[in-house]
Amino acid sequence: MELTSVLNQSLTYISSFALKCAADLDISGRIQAYGRPMPLNELARSIPISPEKDMMLGRLMALLVQKEVFAQDEAGYVLTPVSKLLLTEHSNMGAFARYITQPPLTKVMCAMGEWFKEGAAGSTVYMMANDGKPSWDLFKENPQLGKLFNEAMTSHCKQQMRDFAKSYPHIFDGLNSLVDVGGNTGTAVKIIAEDFPFLRCTVLDLPHVVAEANLEDDSFNVVAGNMLEQIPPAEAFLIKNVLHDWRDEDCVGILKRCKEAIEPRKDGSKVIIVDIIQDFNNNPKAIETGHLLDILMMCNHGSKERTKQEWHDIILGAGYSSYKIHPTQLGVDCVMELYP
Repeated sequence: MELTSVLNQSLTYISSFALKCAADLDISGRIQAYGRPMPLNELARSIPISPEKDMMLGRLMALLVQKEVFAQDEAGYVLTPVSKLLLTEHSNMGAFARYITQPPLTKVMCAMGEWFKEGAAGSTVYMMANDGKPSWDLFKENPQLGKLFNEAMTSHCKQQMRDFAKSYPHIFDGLNSLVDVGGNTGTAVKIIAEDFPFLRCTVLDLPHVVAEANLEDDSFNVVAGNMLEQIPPAEAFLIKNVLHDWRDEDCVGILKRCKEAIEPRKDGSKVIIVDIIQDFNNNPKAIETGHLLDILMMCNHGSKERTKQEWHDIILGAGYSSYKIHPTQLGVDCVMELYP
């Protein structure tokens, strides 16, 4: 079994590309449109592919069924909760699968061993694999990849924020204004504004990022800026899956700027962090996913996913008087409320 384990772990990357292929072929959408269990030949014709590739498609589907992305009965293939997340009108997590398997990112993973042996202090695996350039420069040089990154972050955000708004409505009690710091194109604040229309919501991100936001959507405002330099005032700030991209000293700086920008009120002013706490979740799949994301952060940004103690040190280091961690209901992520 040990040999099988090594083989399995060595070949696991194929599952990532199989999932990307399912997204590229819109297999979830085709099965949904069929309206009942979909036979292999019907799926093949709907793509369409040439008949001699039908059995090869069946082999791809066999792996995806084994991974519980799809299910199969005697009549054909059906959707599972996982494959429903790939639907464009649902969460469109296929965008994340397409982004994470792009050559510029997989190239970085191939350089990890070399970086451990030869990488300069303060460098990242990404910089070693890309002539010393930091990871964020990639999107400036490759706008199409930047667009795919925005789509991937949006897809992850949709389901996450629906669950967040449903599970933690009390967090927004008494608030009148909220800024989503590093909020990409505004997906999170749009969902929050729909559920809590009394909130004046604003998204803050870099100019080339918020340029992709829907400026005709009047449910939130857009501010182009750099969170490392200045943050617009509000009663509350949302920082969702952002701080894991940054080193400890940068996180302390961002949280200090949020604290300085908080508009004082009798009670309720806060910073809301949605992020991974490595030792807070007992679900084996969530723990493994947290470790995978930790390596991704290490390689791309020189940052990390943090433990309870590491979050504690950052939060108090930024000058907050207290904080609260909510039991996780968002998969790998937790919710933290920080009080000035």
